Amino acid sequence: MERLRQAIRDIPDFPKPGIIYKDICPLLRDPELFSVAIEAMCAPARDWKVTAVVAIESRGFIFGAPMAQKLGVGLVIVRKPNKLPFKKLHVQYALEYGTDTLEIHEDALDKSDRVVVVDDILATGGTAAATGELIGKLGAHVAGYSFLAELAFLKGRDRLRDYALHAVLSF
Repeated sequence: MERLRQAIRDIPDFPKPGIIYKDICPLLRDPELFSVAIEAMCAPARDWKVTAVVAIESRGFIFGAPMAQKLGVGLVIVRKPNKLPFKKLHVQYALEYGTDTLEIHEDALDKSDRVVVVDDILATGGTAAATGELIGKLGAHVAGYSFLAELAFLKGRDRLRDYALHAVLSF
């Protein structure tokens, strides 16, 4: 796991001063490390007996697609507004300054589905919690969350405390 940690570089003051951005691009560039990351993110989901992977726009898509293939389940995507072409449900959620919205196709999941929600980084947990809310609106069950890394100092885990949560790395 130390090799994974070293492959994520810090970019100071991006996207704004005071923020240290965790850049996953070097990890993605290394096929061996990318494979290790996918396998590590899949490990707990096997025990959760999931029927689908729900990937959050946009970097969640990078990890969600290969995870779905490895787990032998379907992939469902959650997107920002006006990106999905079919009938959809949406949820608005609070950001540090303002609000944002996520959408999912209304037929993406049903009551029989148990899903793992996937994204690259868990920060404050707002986007992940909003995704869980969308899944609930469809009647499906969140079996757990899987992230490549969490920024533990932002306490996003606290917002998801009612669920199984796996992060391969913690910063």
